[in-house]
Amino acid sequence: MDLIPAPLHVHTPVDAAPFELHAGTRIAAAPGAEGVARRLRAELSATTGFDLDPAPAGQDGGLVLALDDALAAEEYRLTVGPDAVRLTGGAAAGLSYAAQTLRQLLGPAVYRTAPLPGARWTVPAVEIHDAPRFGWRGALLDVSRHFMPKAGVLRFIDQLAAHKLNVLHFHLTDDQGWRIEVKRYPELTGTAAWRERSMVGFRAGKRHDDQPHGGYYTQDDLREIVAYAAARHITVVPEVDLPGHNQAAIAAYPELGNTDVVDTAALGTWTDWGVSENILNASEATLRFYEHVLEEVLEIFPSTFVHLGGDECPKDQWKTSPAAQARIAELGLSDEFELQSHVIRHFDGWLAERGRRLIGWDEILEGGLAPGAAVSSWRGYEGGIAAAQAGHDVVMCPEQHVYLDHRQDGGEDEPIPVGWVRSLEDVYRFEPVPPQLDERAARHVIGTQANIWTEFMFDGRDVDYKVFPRLAAFAEVAWSDLPRDPEARDWAGFEARMAGHYPRLDALGIEYRRPEGPRPWQRKPGIVGRPIEGRPGAGPAVG
Repeated sequence: MDLIPAPLHVHTPVDAAPFELHAGTRIAAAPGAEGVARRLRAELSATTGFDLDPAPAGQDGGLVLALDDALAAEEYRLTVGPDAVRLTGGAAAGLSYAAQTLRQLLGPAVYRTAPLPGARWTVPAVEIHDAPRFGWRGALLDVSRHFMPKAGVLRFIDQLAAHKLNVLHFHLTDDQGWRIEVKRYPELTGTAAWRERSMVGFRAGKRHDDQPHGGYYTQDDLREIVAYAAARHITVVPEVDLPGHNQAAIAAYPELGNTDVVDTAALGTWTDWGVSENILNASEATLRFYEHVLEEVLEIFPSTFVHLGGDECPKDQWKTSPAAQARIAELGLSDEFELQSHVIRHFDGWLAERGRRLIGWDEILEGGLAPGAAVSSWRGYEGGIAAAQAGHDVVMCPEQHVYLDHRQDGGEDEPIPVGWVRSLEDVYRFEPVPPQLDERAARHVIGTQANIWTEFMFDGRDVDYKVFPRLAAFAEVAWSDLPRDPEARDWAGFEARMAGHYPRLDALGIEYRRPEGPRPWQRKPGIVGRPIEGRPGAGPAVG
């Protein structure tokens, strides 16, 4: 069976007849299973044309959904016989994953949104017991560099759900654009959500397209996105970056910047890629400003974790700013790194008082890690190893392995050849838990995440091409019980299962990179440049 991600246990009874979904099939949902049943009915009815009405009270239907508290929340069992399909989950999340497996078993056409004439809907007899390896199975979507309209975000959430991923890390603010409406500070969307032009190709080229770009989500848009994701058992974790990656916010509110060394009133939303030197000042007024921003963020996003970035924060302005140096002295700090740590620690405590947890990029280790903070380890494994050994939770997302903006092949046809070559096989062989961690520290690796940075992804078609099929391989790494030794993994078996998965991606309308290479439109002629092999001095990652 071409199931992706691979289930924990699969048993196929000998000579057992399949189940056939037909116009008379009914859905029986036990208490607590009603929400999953409604969504399954909506999805299957659209694609089959069958009503799939709820079964009368006390009667079984052809599709039977139930909960079993003996199972973990995301664990499920799926049993298919000639008379019924029984889906059982430890909670609604597990039941939802059983429904996703059922959809795969029904064949690629089930992912279409209208019935195909003459289609038959059969499910092979099978018994599946399944549960995920990691609790955090995420994908970061950067909508700051290139804005993705709401409909595209909802579509992306459907893609995550189809692959049993359960976290959308929503990168909403950066130097190049602010995407979240903050009612107290309207210029964050009036000014900071828009830039005059964008850089084309690599940052060394300094070419621009002179095409204005921007957009933002209203608070109701974001509530809709959060609710849509929650119905699919996906948590949306917002990212509001600080104290670096804030030129857009400073352009809207110049007092947030280091006004004693920079004419911040002359700044605009940044039009280049890379890392802007314009960072927040660390005054009490700036801390209050971001507290007010986060008050509105928390009202929209119920996630336990809130991502506050903390990465790539150049300290040059703080080193030359009399106000920053006075602030360091006032707080009794030793240097600019401790000043950044002060900002992160402040918001760690502020979030904890409100029942939330801070997570940030591994730079938050510099100058001292905030006591309750978790770490997204992106600069290889090293930051995650240090954090886990110190007892902090970690999400492993090393750029050398799971940055899906990096090129998929070394060929000349590959569009905008950013970063390391990371093929489908490379992603499949990624191991989130490095061997340096003992059993105690390894338990702090709460999950893994693929990151999708959109400097060179201009629209949803580009995102499709860069993300797929590699996100399918990543989903298996995050979910399945694969050998911890990457070289021991059954790449040939996965590749064979992908042959059955490509038609599902086709039916979903995902314009993925074909195994034979990019299609002509995907090559983006004229938007090329020298390859960027990651950060200067970056070597191969551990693992």
